Amino acid sequence: MSPLSPIVLFVYSRPSHTRRTLQALEKNRLATDSELYIFSDGAKNAGAIPAVEEVRRVIREAWGFKDVHVVERTHNLGLAANVIDGVSNVIKKHKKAIVLEDDVLFSEHTLTYFNDALTLYQKEEKIMHISGFIYELNRTNLPDTFFTRYVASQAWATWEGAWDCFQEDIETIIQQFDEKKISDFTFEGTMNFWRQIQQQKVGKVDSWAVRWYASVFLRGGLALSPNQSLIENIGHDGTGVHSEISGMFATTIRREPMERFPAEVVESEEGYRSLKKYFKHRKGGLIERGTRFIRNKLFHRIYNRIR
Repeated sequence: MSPLSPIVLFVYSRPSHTRRTLQALEKNRLATDSELYIFSDGAKNAGAIPAVEEVRRVIREAWGFKDVHVVERTHNLGLAANVIDGVSNVIKKHKKAIVLEDDVLFSEHTLTYFNDALTLYQKEEKIMHISGFIYELNRTNLPDTFFTRYVASQAWATWEGAWDCFQEDIETIIQQFDEKKISDFTFEGTMNFWRQIQQQKVGKVDSWAVRWYASVFLRGGLALSPNQSLIENIGHDGTGVHSEISGMFATTIRREPMERFPAEVVESEEGYRSLKKYFKHRKGGLIERGTRFIRNKLFHRIYNRIR
């Protein structure tokens, strides 16, 4: 069996989320034999210092892994730069990595799934990404795991050869797209991935994730996904820097081991159709959209006052 992949965790200013993430992670059977790298971003202002320091107290506790390596940033890099630098450094040393942030709860078998997939597909250059998350799709006609172009960033894994293809410069990415590619990239216009690219260009967002998806897509790469999420995202409660209150990422979690993987390296037609259908209907009706907008506005107004 190949050596176990290192785990790379990115944290910032949410101590309770960080503790829950680590508690769930160390319940995995392979945790005690796995190396864990934790990258703690620095505070971006004086108000964030107490929460960042509390997070750092949490990550310094004794956790049940083979080794724990903590990198405490002396200044604020921001999530995108922190992830790009951290993943690049760990992959340079270990040739592969399992990556998550401070708001992701692994099921008991998630580490095994990632390590099995990394070993099984390590020589398949077309496979560039292993996803642990999937939206709540209709699983009736979906196999346990399948390939599509969609790259989910909530919890994932990759290899050095794939990560070497990551394109950081947004202008370089944009120049490689035409109308057909934009349609394919956005699941025929049903998801706002191209809007995210445009927002990245003008500085409205700073997303490593959409640039990674674009990098995989432009290489003709594929991502492996489970048909039922192996992780729970607890970050869409309004407390995250880049997230809002949303039920879009709510899932039922698979608790059984994942034992079946596709033998043929091709995009799943049923997987593509299921994702496209989900993206098309993800926002709900006008009343639901309006309620969500008002809820987020009120929450952030109150939350920012008490921080």
